[in-house]
Amino acid sequence: MRIGLTALALVLAACGPTTGTSETAGTSPAGTEVTETVEPTAEEIEAETARLNAWFDEKYEEELMMSPIQLTFIGRKDRYGEIDDMTVEAMEEQLAWKAATVEEMKSTFDYDKLTPEAKNSWDIWEYQYEQQKEGMKYVYNGFTFDQMNGPQAFLATFLIQFHRVESLEDMEAYISRIRASGRAGGQLLDHAKTAAEKGVQTPDFALEGVIDQSRKIITGAPFTEGDDSDIWADIKTEISTLQDAGTIDEAQAETLLADAEAALLETFQPGYQAIIDWAEAELENAPANPTGVGTTQPDGEAYYNYRLRAMTTTNLTADEIHQIGLDEVARLQGEMEAIKEDYGFEGTLQEFFTFLRESTDNRDLYYEDNDAGAEAYIADATAAIENIKTMLPDYFGILPKADLIVKRVEPFREQDGAAQHYYSGTPDGSRPGIYYAHLSDMTAMPKRELEVIAYHEGLPGHHMQISIAQEIEDLPQFRTQAGFTAYSEGWGLYSEWLAKEMDGTYVDPISDFGRLGSEIWRAIRLVVDTGLHSKGWTEEEAFEYFVSNAAVTEAQARSEIQRYIVMPGQATAYKIGMIKIQELRADAEAELGDAFDIRAFHDVILGGGAMPLEILERRVDQWVEDVKAESADAPAEPAELEPAE
Repeated sequence: MRIGLTALALVLAACGPTTGTSETAGTSPAGTEVTETVEPTAEEIEAETARLNAWFDEKYEEELMMSPIQLTFIGRKDRYGEIDDMTVEAMEEQLAWKAATVEEMKSTFDYDKLTPEAKNSWDIWEYQYEQQKEGMKYVYNGFTFDQMNGPQAFLATFLIQFHRVESLEDMEAYISRIRASGRAGGQLLDHAKTAAEKGVQTPDFALEGVIDQSRKIITGAPFTEGDDSDIWADIKTEISTLQDAGTIDEAQAETLLADAEAALLETFQPGYQAIIDWAEAELENAPANPTGVGTTQPDGEAYYNYRLRAMTTTNLTADEIHQIGLDEVARLQGEMEAIKEDYGFEGTLQEFFTFLRESTDNRDLYYEDNDAGAEAYIADATAAIENIKTMLPDYFGILPKADLIVKRVEPFREQDGAAQHYYSGTPDGSRPGIYYAHLSDMTAMPKRELEVIAYHEGLPGHHMQISIAQEIEDLPQFRTQAGFTAYSEGWGLYSEWLAKEMDGTYVDPISDFGRLGSEIWRAIRLVVDTGLHSKGWTEEEAFEYFVSNAAVTEAQARSEIQRYIVMPGQATAYKIGMIKIQELRADAEAELGDAFDIRAFHDVILGGGAMPLEILERRVDQWVEDVKAESADAPAEPAELEPAE
């Protein structure tokens, strides 16, 4: 999960496909003489590619230096005491910079003198610019503060989990960032107020989530009486660790504690109180049974169509996505019927859903709803990941170097029934990837879903995909950090399905039912997301469809529907991406026959980092052609002679 300025300001998205073009010999306006096309030599291609890749790294370094947050995410300490500028003006400056780079790229380099991979890099760079450009049209349509990805939770999480303290200077930078967070939060609050003035009303549940999370962050010492708040406890631990290591002395430790407390009380707490005050005031205007953006926001239909293009990196319409969802729900329910019978349940599938949903006292199906149950969940998820690690070499040539750990979400942002998620480690492996689980309500975390979620968020899912991307050495650096939801979430969902091919997974029918439950969950998303944002479904209508077609608990379904409302289009990316990867694999298997290598296929999918689905398809097609060419060039095996009788 990567969050910088554009993500926090709700501009992170992708638009429809574009490809790089350049003038070539042999093309000319109609009616003029056409010259003969001259194919570039291998040396020319190698030289132009090297020149472009060096340029990409230079420009990406400039781009990175615009975001102190992103620098920290990738493990660097440049601008370590700063927080990004969150204003629209800053976003416009970044967009202008990106536009200038695209013009420079087109005027400086020859697209036709590049390797296929370098052409992919060109197209992705231009695609990212187009994504930012189109996103600016809808800069006020998104919800600045919400219960899912609001900066109120992110800023505290960022300081506690991602700002590494290894020196006196690092701790001083931590304190500096506490003060800077007040400025950044104020900028985002101004953005939210402007959006509200333009008719973008945040739903009541989202505002309530913002209020709850913000209050938890500033509850406890030094803000109120009682135990230390999470951020104060972290600060004290960091300073104590430095002192114990002899990095700072007692006087320096006392100064740091005093400075940190002052920053928390003078800047941090007032900033969070301002967010709480705004959210409480906005509750009066919030719809109690909200629907999607298509019918409630200025330019809502155009905004949602943009979000679908952004999230799926396709031109599929809302109606087409809705129908794909309905078809997939029907197909998956047929497979669920078979597993229900294997389990020995004699009622209908809907009755089986109800049985699973309501059997929270059955220890074969659910963990204890307490800290012991949460600890057991973490242990079992870790064990599932450790098991699948042993089988990865049979399915992948490239393996991640970074470690993976499973953790419970911090108390101040933990929500009953909320979706699990992944935070990436650093490219150098100094910080491991983290699979986070919401465990405040264990009745929303049935045992049947433990494996499938671990495979999606951990291995072979997001941890493998993101770690491999970050560790790639022969691509421009921007490719290692690129993010496209349909690709990344499509891979996560494909990983759930892929894991079934591996030994020791989904060994009992109920776990395999959980796998199908996870997939149908994503199929339902296609129906519900488009239903909410394109067809005017209310929250309650969407909720009823969800619980009627899956075994999820009511807490899970409610949390999911509310997620879709505040993140229009995002939920459609999973199934669309998975279907594309499955299609690419099936086509490659059919084309290559015995020459198909599952490890090589997965390396092609993961070895170029995240990309739009159209470019991914082109990359796989190129690999298939390369394998065919190698097979054609290979010397024929000598025929075996039959022994004489």
